[in-house]
Amino acid sequence: MALKRVVVTGIGAITPLGNTKEEFWNNLCNGVSGAGSITKFDASKFKTQFACEVKNFDVGNYLDRKEARKLDLFSHYAIAASEMAVLDSGLNLDTVNKDRVGVIWGAGIGGLSTFQEEVTNFAKGDGTPRFNPFFIPKMIVDIAPGHISIRFGFRGPNFTTVSACASSTNSLIDAYHYIQLGKADVFVAGGSEAAVNEAGVGGFNALHALSVRNDSPQTASRPFDKDRDGFVLGEGGVGVILEEYEHAINRGARIYAEMVGGGLSADAYHITAPHPEGLGALAVMKNALQDANMSPEEIDYINVHGTSTPLGDIAEYKAIMNVFGEHAYKLNISSTKSMTGHLLGAAGAIEAAACILAVHNDIIPPTINHFTDDEAFDPKINLTFNKAQKREVRAALSNTFGFGGHNASVIFKKFK
Repeated sequence: MALKRVVVTGIGAITPLGNTKEEFWNNLCNGVSGAGSITKFDASKFKTQFACEVKNFDVGNYLDRKEARKLDLFSHYAIAASEMAVLDSGLNLDTVNKDRVGVIWGAGIGGLSTFQEEVTNFAKGDGTPRFNPFFIPKMIVDIAPGHISIRFGFRGPNFTTVSACASSTNSLIDAYHYIQLGKADVFVAGGSEAAVNEAGVGGFNALHALSVRNDSPQTASRPFDKDRDGFVLGEGGVGVILEEYEHAINRGARIYAEMVGGGLSADAYHITAPHPEGLGALAVMKNALQDANMSPEEIDYINVHGTSTPLGDIAEYKAIMNVFGEHAYKLNISSTKSMTGHLLGAAGAIEAAACILAVHNDIIPPTINHFTDDEAFDPKINLTFNKAQKREVRAALSNTFGFGGHNASVIFKKFK
């Protein structure tokens, strides 16, 4: 059977760089850091006391206050981002066949704040089990797409993808394949995460995964810099509307880009560390290119996983050099985590949005906070340090790698 084409018709964003698609993109292109001292709890006793928090988010713009109390923050972000994406797409909710509109939403952790709060309250009590009746439905990771579907009445396929930091890239790939196979016309795909709390920061500190540059939060995320010392925790949610090409054309939709491929692989190496030669990263990029029926020379931009960890950045770089060879010197490569922080399960969605907008606008967002060259990286490779660059972006590839060795890559190209 002939596979259907899949296009992007809507984007919604709640991010550390702004709570609209426009704010997010403008700040990304201007090299703005979303990092700052943690305000959600007293972090003074933690090794890391900063994060990339969402700022000035008012859930009351999307939910009644009474209803909002029944949801964890990661679901607040999911509902807000998906609503903006649906509005941005111009979908007519009165006429679209809702049986053929699905929701696949990624999250790596889900309702961590809810879990922490309920267990803490129990531990402080006298042992009598007093739990919020919404404890379980607030916490479970699959609840976000459930809320989105209820909100809009979308009755198509509905589930959550969970693969740590690759979760929302997996959501996009699954939605892409469902549409390709003719099993749905439209998907709300993406992801959300809200792990800036004591358990989240404390847990990643225990892993020695986070930067501890408390004296300079805005310069702490330093992908490919010699002095990188770990990632900066981020939060938020991003929704992307994927739509079957004919369906989008027939309703006169504005099209940002075309999704043309997705790849998956496993490191099969270690629970948290990447394979030192980047073998899983190499395989997933090759798989994405094969799925897209594209050669490496057709890619102009790679939004790397680029977390600013000593091992991860080198492993991904090795994989890129292996896959792209001489063409690597013609690529623009950047890590937008240098600005947004690491959104964990939502990282794939926010970075896919960056790729889509880069293709749409022919602008490469930068890797900020580069101060000292690392001899591990060839200086002739364009890592788009510190300033955005204007160039034609025919196609962009986005990498995401998760704890457990889960790897996922997606490719977007100019719509023609």
